[in-house]
Amino acid sequence: MPEPQHERTFQYQNSLPALPVPTLEGSLSKYLDAVRPFASDQEFKTTVDIVQTFQEGIGKELHHKLLQRAKTRRNWLEEWWLNSAYLEVRTPSQLNVNFGGPAPYLEHCWPPAEGTQLQRASVNVWHTLQYWNLIYKEEMAPQKAGKMVLDMDQFRMLFCTCKVPAVEKDTIYNYFKTEREGRCPSHLIVMCRGRIFTFDALCDGEILTPPELLRQLSYVKECCEGRPDGDGVAALTSDERTRWAKAREYLISIDPHNESILETIQRSLFVISLDDAKPYSSAENYTNIATEALRGDPTIRWGDKSYNSLAFADGTFGSNCDHAAYDGMVMVSMCWYVDQQLKATEGKWKGSERVRPMPLPEELVFTTDQKVLNDISHAKRQYFEMAQDLQILCYAFTGFGKLAIKKKNLHPDTFVQLAMQLSYYRMHKIAGSCYETAMTRRFYHGRTETMRPCTSEALSWCKAMMDPMCERKAMLQAFNKHNKLMAEGQEGKGFDRHLLGLYLLAKEAGHPTPALYTDPLYTKSGGGGNFVLSSSLVGYTSVQGVVAPMVHHGYGFFYRINNDRIVISVSAWKSCHQTDAATLFNNFCNSMHDMFHLATTSQL
Repeated sequence: MPEPQHERTFQYQNSLPALPVPTLEGSLSKYLDAVRPFASDQEFKTTVDIVQTFQEGIGKELHHKLLQRAKTRRNWLEEWWLNSAYLEVRTPSQLNVNFGGPAPYLEHCWPPAEGTQLQRASVNVWHTLQYWNLIYKEEMAPQKAGKMVLDMDQFRMLFCTCKVPAVEKDTIYNYFKTEREGRCPSHLIVMCRGRIFTFDALCDGEILTPPELLRQLSYVKECCEGRPDGDGVAALTSDERTRWAKAREYLISIDPHNESILETIQRSLFVISLDDAKPYSSAENYTNIATEALRGDPTIRWGDKSYNSLAFADGTFGSNCDHAAYDGMVMVSMCWYVDQQLKATEGKWKGSERVRPMPLPEELVFTTDQKVLNDISHAKRQYFEMAQDLQILCYAFTGFGKLAIKKKNLHPDTFVQLAMQLSYYRMHKIAGSCYETAMTRRFYHGRTETMRPCTSEALSWCKAMMDPMCERKAMLQAFNKHNKLMAEGQEGKGFDRHLLGLYLLAKEAGHPTPALYTDPLYTKSGGGGNFVLSSSLVGYTSVQGVVAPMVHHGYGFFYRINNDRIVISVSAWKSCHQTDAATLFNNFCNSMHDMFHLATTSQL
């Protein structure tokens, strides 16, 4: 009998539908609905007038241009989104844009243990290389939502990818190729104590085994022990983008060999950071690991690489990734794969212990001078200052989880989102403009749309919850509205990306900024990336992430939903005296219990 034909990873890419352009009337009507919770009656009336003028005038013209653009591109947003959300942004990426997270292995096979760092890292890296190989050979099944195929393009960006700074706008370099497309770079970068090494992950075309990887990592560690730390050139990637671009240009100008080292790092599969930190606390408190992952040592991670795998000295793990190249779900998919493989093998290697003859890792040594060293110390100074200001909490809420919420016929994600709204309202006594990720991967090269959970229905319910006689009806109205908006966002019928497109067309044509975008309510409701709650469901697996807040007076709020618990990462800037991550988390736990109580006791 012939072998069954398996689906190839990228086989449906060309049959995916183009990203739709929503109607102008629909988007503006949704926009007005979204700003209502933040406006007095008079402010809202002013905004209604502004929107009407926009819809009948310049908005109509810009929308027509957008429809023309969409005729020649399968994804009219892709290039704009990459540029405006990531590549043109000048603030340091490593804390403001990158996402990090604790690895979940400590929950089953790898509790913290001294002296296990290198051995575990070699097994972890081996599983990660198996994942690369699945994509390289296109053997990973395309992801689907039900029967609907999802875009897989972002999986090309996971390996061999790096952002490269320039004075005005960065560029993403992707060197990944599938087996059918040609040769893909196969070397790894290892960073340890400010020094950088490289070795090939293949020997005679075969992936190195864990004992072979252990030999290579042990060599790096031995080279670094009892010797002075390296210059820590990697810290330059944590600086403000234009400063880093100029420092990079200077680095290349003093020695052409520096450029080939930069190229070696950029092309590498990913970076392994051998980190001396010991961040473990407990299986219900991931705060230390999450903190170390997002704001740890900048001299041993390349902030612009699509993946830095962090191996800590106590045998725990984390990751730090540049967000420009892909969204969190790609990293979640890979981490979940590795986690499941480790679980199945109890974290052990059961194959051959033989180590084939192969070249030892090569150290990559930059030529530096006093100016470069000054640039590095400046980058470190600003990074540590900013890192110290970032408060991160990552705890498990263990009162209940997905199973109990679903028994109440409520959507678990909406439940968490409304608990977050209620916590913010109780703490700040005002509506909290909120961003939740809605995935648009059912469309060609789709990434995300904004879903705005702070609806009039949610606000009415938060106010009602201040009353001990609150009924379940108000909560259900808030739930229904949230679910409707999320579904629309995933169908490409959100309005935020549409309004961004119209704004960028006005800018490109040299028009003055339309009044819609200068209206105070636009910013107050979160427009232009001004959401005080930046949130995302990381998924229903054991993988967790953490990000910095979008705005100085805001919060980052990432969460994973499990059967019996919900693990939450909350971040805030300490220098903002109105916000506090711990208070928000405590309020969140109380809100979860109150909502569950309401869902249990109220009869409709």
